[in-house]
Amino acid sequence: MPKEGHSRNEEEYFAKLDAELIKERRSALDLARSKMERASHFMRCPRCGANLKEVEHHQVKVDRCSECKGVWLDAGELEMLEHAHEKGVTRFFSSMFGRHP
Repeated sequence: MPKEGHSRNEEEYFAKLDAELIKERRSALDLARSKMERASHFMRCPRCGANLKEVEHHQVKVDRCSECKGVWLDAGELEMLEHAHEKGVTRFFSSMFGRHP
């Protein structure tokens, strides 16, 4: 039952505004939580959770785990390594440092 001096339309209007405000705040909170979650995983090893360090491998920067020594590639890096291998860049650098592929 509407309060004294308020019509049913006013009550519905304010209820709708309250619901929209709650929805907006919930959405903002979800976005903030999502950003925090992503930030907590940034440059972390997906296998063991240790820190990743960017290292150069055949002129391509890759992410290497400081603990398990796993190597993780960003989008396009595998193709860059394949291209370097196809062009003989790996043989050139290996010969420079006395290593054989």
